[in-house]
Amino acid sequence: MEEVYSIKIPVFEGPLDLLLHLIRENKIDIYDIPIAVITRQYLEYIEMMKELNLDIAGEFLLMAATLIHIKSRMLLPADEKAEDEAQEDPRFELVQRLLEYQAFKDASLSLREREDEWSNIFFRSASSDEEKEEPAPDDPGLSAEGLSLEGDAAEGENLSLFELSIFDLLSAFRKLLEKAPPEMVSITRELLTVKDRISFISEKLEGLNAIRFEDLFEGVVTRAHLIVTFIAILEIVRLGLARAYQDREFGNIWVIRKQDEPAEAVQG
Repeated sequence: MEEVYSIKIPVFEGPLDLLLHLIRENKIDIYDIPIAVITRQYLEYIEMMKELNLDIAGEFLLMAATLIHIKSRMLLPADEKAEDEAQEDPRFELVQRLLEYQAFKDASLSLREREDEWSNIFFRSASSDEEKEEPAPDDPGLSAEGLSLEGDAAEGENLSLFELSIFDLLSAFRKLLEKAPPEMVSITRELLTVKDRISFISEKLEGLNAIRFEDLFEGVVTRAHLIVTFIAILEIVRLGLARAYQDREFGNIWVIRKQDEPAEAVQG
């Protein structure tokens, strides 16, 4: 009996993150969410995650049920006897949850940026001239300056990069997957060469440090091979061997190899 290949990744994003991603991707007013459209796209992402054999938490399925319930309520005819003010929008509670969650995310991001900023500031030990040390080099994910790049940025353009979520990666992969012939439904361990693809990607990054997400699929035409390559990218990110960044919202995605620490830093 063939054993299905499964992968678990430490994804901290939940169903609300996916909904916010879909709202941004479709440029939707959060106060006027087209539930039918969002529900359909949400379920498509769930199906894609299942096809990739990614571990899906129960809360994703609960949110899917919630969206379907809201959609069904919106299809019901309005109660003519009830006053307009008394008829609450079925989307109201979901919108409030999204707004509160986004506020917490923004606050968390602000605190994280402040932590990163202060972590790069060092002071000299007691000496005659008590001057501040030069800030430590920026995280390689925050700027592409000094990296060997492949693609459009190889001209020497200095990019400002932003860390992205699993749903940004899934969105980019989905576009590639739509172009592939639907020849595979399930993935088995016999058909997978995840280790080979990890080695291939690692070798590409070894010489370039950073490469565009799409370029890692160059020459890959079959659906099965696309899936294997994507799983290999997720595994590399999970292991901390590389990180994925975007040059702007819904822009080019870059996979950047983890930079080796300087000898001085290792020695302490």
